[in-house]
Amino acid sequence: MNKLRRPPRWATYLLHRLCPPQRAEELEGDLAELFQQRVEQVGLRRARWRYLRDVLSLLRPSLLKREKRAYPQPTNTTMLRNYLTIAFRNLAKNRVYSFINIFGLASGMAVAMLIGLWIYDELSFDRQFKNTDRLAKLWQFVKFDVEKASYDVMPIPLAQELRSKYPDFESVGLSVTRKVILAAGDRKLMKSGNYVEPDFFNMLSLNVLSGTPFGNNDVNAILLSESLANALFGAESPLDKLIKLDNKQTVKVMGVYGDFPANSSFNDVLFLAPWKFFAANDAGAKRDQDEWDSNSYQIYAQLKPGASFDQVSAKIKDIRIKRDNPPGYKPEFFLHPMTKWHLYSDFKDGVNTGGLITFVWLFGSIGIIVLLLACINFMNLSTARSEKRAKEVGIRKAVGSVRGQLIAQFFSESLLMAMLAFTLGILFVQVTLPFFNQVADKKMVILWVNPLFWLAGLGFSLLTGLIAGSYPALYLSSFQPVKVLKGPFRANRFAAIPRRVLVGFQFTVSVTLIIGTIIVFRQIEHAKDRPIGYSRNGLIEIGMNAPELAGHYTALRNDLLTTGAVAAMSESSNSITVQYGGTTDISWTGKKTGTMPLVMSNYVSHDFGKTIGWQLKEGRDFSREFTTDSSSMILNEASVKLMGFQHPIGEIVRQGGREYKIIGVIKDIVKEDPFKPVNPSFFAVSYRNVNTINLRLAPQLSAHEALAKVEQVFKTYSPDSPFDYKFVDDQYARKFGTEERIGRLAGGFAMLAILISCLGLFGLASFIAEQRTKEIGIRKVLGASLFNVWGLLSKEFVLLILVAFCLAAPIAYYVLSDWLQNYQYRTELSWWIFALAGLGALAVTLLTVSYQSIKAALVNPVKSLRSE
Repeated sequence: MNKLRRPPRWATYLLHRLCPPQRAEELEGDLAELFQQRVEQVGLRRARWRYLRDVLSLLRPSLLKREKRAYPQPTNTTMLRNYLTIAFRNLAKNRVYSFINIFGLASGMAVAMLIGLWIYDELSFDRQFKNTDRLAKLWQFVKFDVEKASYDVMPIPLAQELRSKYPDFESVGLSVTRKVILAAGDRKLMKSGNYVEPDFFNMLSLNVLSGTPFGNNDVNAILLSESLANALFGAESPLDKLIKLDNKQTVKVMGVYGDFPANSSFNDVLFLAPWKFFAANDAGAKRDQDEWDSNSYQIYAQLKPGASFDQVSAKIKDIRIKRDNPPGYKPEFFLHPMTKWHLYSDFKDGVNTGGLITFVWLFGSIGIIVLLLACINFMNLSTARSEKRAKEVGIRKAVGSVRGQLIAQFFSESLLMAMLAFTLGILFVQVTLPFFNQVADKKMVILWVNPLFWLAGLGFSLLTGLIAGSYPALYLSSFQPVKVLKGPFRANRFAAIPRRVLVGFQFTVSVTLIIGTIIVFRQIEHAKDRPIGYSRNGLIEIGMNAPELAGHYTALRNDLLTTGAVAAMSESSNSITVQYGGTTDISWTGKKTGTMPLVMSNYVSHDFGKTIGWQLKEGRDFSREFTTDSSSMILNEASVKLMGFQHPIGEIVRQGGREYKIIGVIKDIVKEDPFKPVNPSFFAVSYRNVNTINLRLAPQLSAHEALAKVEQVFKTYSPDSPFDYKFVDDQYARKFGTEERIGRLAGGFAMLAILISCLGLFGLASFIAEQRTKEIGIRKVLGASLFNVWGLLSKEFVLLILVAFCLAAPIAYYVLSDWLQNYQYRTELSWWIFALAGLGALAVTLLTVSYQSIKAALVNPVKSLRSE
């Protein structure tokens, strides 16, 4: 028999595979003769397909009569094993598509898991305590001029008022945070802790590891956190050991408690000392014991079961107003529940406007979007590749596979890929979590033992696999064998529309994220470039915690200047980077009756302006040559605007029962939020009640050399105190911490979104180039150039990017305009930002698509057009 007229081997193999041996021998000869007749009638190519139909028609009666003992029914385990075997073979056969699918989905899952861990950490903030739902902190609204401001500082007498007259409270405790020097033997550390009343322990369910908490009668006592106890005493037991605070009073260690969790409002509380100790030794606390208008302390409270925060707040609201001589700022007390401390800490004009909860929603939305982008890739490539398997479906159905088996096969393959992606995603999270913690300023870990984590991860993988596998499982399994076996399968002309829509959605999101990231960083840089009214270079602050430093200003200043390491020195009552010390007890000629503005105060030494380098706008600086400067005042621009002075120099301002003459006006100094306007402030000369030393290091020395010399001088005055200093530029940079974290995280997620979108684009471009192989070959034969072929395959994606940009630009403009309204000092939405984002997305798209386009264009037309 001529070799060219021999029946197809795969059909003969099918005959012997599906038919009993004896019957196969009988039929083979008859079918071979029939095949020769078909060749003569319709040609060799069509005869092969008709031969398959003849084989199947002859086998069907035989197959129906097969004995069951010869062909046992497969079990479910066998079928599942076969499905997985075929699935792995398909993954290995299409390595590039499998990698794109699994890697892209794994990346999206990893992003979603990281954001999920971040959200879980934020939502679980302050949830570790036994009575979280009944704990609250006292806040107050105060009215300065028109708008209500909110503060969490209270007068001391309010605590006893709540205990004695309001039965809704189960516990009430005063507290104040202080940074002190703790000395135990040769070890000296400066740490932050709280002076509290004993009720504090029960309210916060303190985890006492050893010893006992102090009681109402204990004064010279202290509790150390586990980490601080280890730092001071090492492996030695700290119980009953003595510690000196600020080189003055001595206290005894009564116990050690477990460190508060990182996601707790008390995570930096490293020691707890009795409130009575603080009240007996602090001059301000002694003065404020019965002072209702000295708001400098915190009050924590626990309500009785069943009590409502809103109802109790309404009862205590006017406590101060109902007492004698109510202040003009009209304080209104209220309870702020612990469950809202972290995420709902912003108030505006007496209304809670949210806070960090905005970022929870923001990053939650980004996580869902990035995961959705990965799922779109997964579904797009799965459905695109499934069209290549139409002939496989036809053959499987022709040899007896029922639709249910085909559906199970496709779903098993999709689920396998989703589970592999989930496993790879967990690996990505494990590797990147330390870096993510550093960027997000967190201490998160994977929730290995949390069933919710596994339920969410596996449930999502299952859902993704089912959705992605639904198209091939339900659509392709419905094909008739004759339709797909008689010739090349072609999907209808509308089959690609869903894929184009999904790709367009991907790039709409990506362009929006690009624009958003650019705006966030521009807003940060805009605020950083804002004039701050003084020079931060080489400026450091040192807290006056050691009592030996007080009262030695002139001698200390002379010694420091003599070293050559210091260019200038001064003292002040407040830090240059923190806004506090405000007063409403201030008046001037022309002040409107009934108004009570808040003006920030700072009492400084004569050399303060020279040290920080403030910028005089009018008048002169403080000088020792003028003895009258003890009754003089310097205002900032915001104060002059508030007071309405046209020519402020020489005007009189009354504050605290004294008259001050204005001798100078300086440019506004940015001390608090760099995104908000500067508050009205005044500066006056005073060498009492100062707590901060300001130093300008000499520029001719390195910071290391200068600080070493400065430390030697301080050690001569206070040898037992650690040399604790802060660079002002570092303190100022921390004010951008939240915005910079948002920017870095949003930028990272934007890059991942673009990467995932490009992976999907690469896969689809490759698939389209493969589908149009013969078309490209024909065009090249007819004279098409490399550029023509590149344009042919790229124009569809370019059009998608243009449509995506047209959708993304207005969305980004609307969202970012609303976000920028939160900042009174903000950047502008320039048109070039949108153009840059669009061009960037277009360039990335062309680079992604061009590889496949050029690769397809370079294929030899002979190879493209040869018969399959």
